[in-house]
Amino acid sequence: MPWTYPEVGGTRTVLPGGYHHVHESAVIGVGPEDFERAKRVLLHWDMHRRAGLRVRSTDDEATPGAVVILRLGPGPLAVTAPCRVVYRIDEPRRSGFAYGTLPGHPERGEERFAIELGEDGRVRVVIDAFSTGGGALTRLFGPANRVVQRLITRRYLDAFTRAPLARRPS
Repeated sequence: MPWTYPEVGGTRTVLPGGYHHVHESAVIGVGPEDFERAKRVLLHWDMHRRAGLRVRSTDDEATPGAVVILRLGPGPLAVTAPCRVVYRIDEPRRSGFAYGTLPGHPERGEERFAIELGEDGRVRVVIDAFSTGGGALTRLFGPANRVVQRLITRRYLDAFTRAPLARRPS
């Protein structure tokens, strides 16, 4: 399936103009062990599951080219959001991925999720995105779409604090 926006990879640097932008972050732990646990939660789609989304993916892990179908809501009323992983981040103190929208997604754009281990030892989840309505109906309800986007972003951040990172017994 083709991407639904031309700026594929646009979350790598400065977010492209002409879109609604999101930049949110939260401290979710401290130290290398929390960093490793948070990476697993993110890269294996558990952040999305903890946020209340149903996840179907071509890969158990977020890897470039993997297609993920996210669903939110009950049964036939669920909103379906197909995406494809654009790139992955694998650095010593930063890990994550970005995915972009595919046909059938209510929005057009890209979202990057990263786990970062700061010099101060704090582990942070960072979400950056650019998006716009994917169809006439979505554009018509633009303000409501922003409310839903804020809610989902908050649920992503809360996914790490509501269900704490699994700790090893002491």
